[in-house]
Amino acid sequence: MAEINHSSGMLLYGKVLTPSGLIERGVVAVQGETIAYAGEADWLPEAFCAWPESTAERDGLLIPGFVDVHVHGGAGYDFMYADGAGIDAVTRFHALNGTTTMLATSMTAGKAAIEQVLAEVHAYRGDDMPYAQLAGVHLEGPFISPKWSGAQNPEHIALPNTEWLKEWEARYPGMIRQVTLAPEREGALEAITWLRKHGITAALGHTDASFEEVIAAADAGLNQAVHMFNAMTPLHHRKPGTAGAVMYEPRIRAEIIADGIHVHPAAIAIVARLKGDQLMLITDAMSATGLDDGEYTIGDLPVLVQGGVATLKDQPGALAGSTLTMIRGFRYLVQEVGLSLAEASHAASYTPAVSLGLERTIGSLEAGKRADLLLLDNALQIQGVWVRGRNIQ
Repeated sequence: MAEINHSSGMLLYGKVLTPSGLIERGVVAVQGETIAYAGEADWLPEAFCAWPESTAERDGLLIPGFVDVHVHGGAGYDFMYADGAGIDAVTRFHALNGTTTMLATSMTAGKAAIEQVLAEVHAYRGDDMPYAQLAGVHLEGPFISPKWSGAQNPEHIALPNTEWLKEWEARYPGMIRQVTLAPEREGALEAITWLRKHGITAALGHTDASFEEVIAAADAGLNQAVHMFNAMTPLHHRKPGTAGAVMYEPRIRAEIIADGIHVHPAAIAIVARLKGDQLMLITDAMSATGLDDGEYTIGDLPVLVQGGVATLKDQPGALAGSTLTMIRGFRYLVQEVGLSLAEASHAASYTPAVSLGLERTIGSLEAGKRADLLLLDNALQIQGVWVRGRNIQ
């Protein structure tokens, strides 16, 4: 636990969602970038009582900031092409919508284009990050199946290449935090083994894998599935496929896009019951998120956004990421799927923190953790956002 200087800080009162449950009369004491206390207001240690109270309303709900491990962009910018100013725009937009930690997610692209993303994020992380904190990069491809390319450009698909991964890790140590690949492809099991040895999440996605191939990949270390049900072999009672294997296998976490477009709420509820605390909320947000309908791109593919639904311009039936924000997804899990506040928070904050190996630092409101937290009203609308103890809204 970080050492706390009791001389000054800030008190946030309200309902407080902690790992032990929802505290109706709670308080969070923030010292600098750190949570000094999170619990019952009546039990607030005397040393903190003289700290100034935030101007935030006392009847709000305080929850941990969201952690989005699968987001391509927003506010008109795509991580594939964003410089520092563009990354500022993306992280600011998503922070104002509740995301306090995120992974810059790339697309299936040529080696040089992927290296450019790694270089930009590496440089950005070298300075103070004023908004949502970039924990690193999620490489969604290029090691995927041509049969399930979805909104990924099939021209850039490559077989899993451990040598590329080694080169990137040597050049940008710790920058790659998640790699999405098709586990049935030649070289995939070797890549999965290498990824897990280096503490990197190995996720299946855009895959034609059978049930048996997924289980074999889990044996090699595969531990996550991207955008559950989308771009994978479906569940069939005689061929459980990728979807069936993910629901069956406890070693695999399941990402879900809770926007009412990608997955029916009943299907999300089924996965939530089967996976429990292995469910992860993601946005898969693309550059149009936060903007009006119109024509955009995802990676180097043209996209048409109509009614907030993003599809490939040349393939209207192919979804192209989403325009979802984490706060909207969180509300959807509670209001449409029927998850409790604690269950939805676990999916939106704690489990993704576990996937990054950062659960001792972020993902829940506990003393000693980073002061990343949100204040919501009774309608689960954001009233305040703090990142590293800084109020950005």
